[in-house]
Amino acid sequence: MRVAILIFEKLTALDAIGPYEVLRSVPGWEVRFVGPRKGPVRADSGALGLSADYGLDEVEQADVVLVPGGEGNRPLLEDEAVLSWLRRVDEGSKWTTSVCTGSLVLGAAGLLEGRKATCHWAFLEQLRGFGADPVGGRFVEDGKVVTAAGVSAGIDMALHLVGLEAGPEVAQAVQLGIEYDPQPPFEAGSPAKAPGPVVELVRSMAGATEEWGAGSSEPG
Repeated sequence: MRVAILIFEKLTALDAIGPYEVLRSVPGWEVRFVGPRKGPVRADSGALGLSADYGLDEVEQADVVLVPGGEGNRPLLEDEAVLSWLRRVDEGSKWTTSVCTGSLVLGAAGLLEGRKATCHWAFLEQLRGFGADPVGGRFVEDGKVVTAAGVSAGIDMALHLVGLEAGPEVAQAVQLGIEYDPQPPFEAGSPAKAPGPVVELVRSMAGATEEWGAGSSEPG
């Protein structure tokens, strides 16, 4: 299995690294970081760097393509080079995926038309503008398109993909290997569980849905 993870300036690091850690753990699977340009990019905090070892023109085929979120993906919504690349790779992919607001980029490429999809809860309704049917949940599978909710949900989605392609036993072995056994200290991991003031605080940090999360504090 060949996996292509798109990375770019001001991405949310865990959107890419969470699934990477799962997918690279499967024997025989190859994961590549692909960027609009080869070379280093900085995460949205500015404190962490990742390297795109491949440019778009070097990776024209992948079994799995993954688009992360982060404020840096907003310019990609109108970047025809990136959108055309996604459409080309999608033609031959087994799975086309996203984490958090990465689904907005899939939508801009025309890959969510008529599909159920999800993203970070604060940006969920933005998907309607791309012809998608926004739904909740940690991840949503519609045909070969799998979209994950915010940030940490990418780990769940990646484990789901491993289960589909390599079998439940392999997926469980990967889960155990990375000791993914969430036991959060607070029941505040979704807007349905979190106290109202906390929900509003996060919404304001995200810049509200109408502003598409402008600002470095935006969730992925």
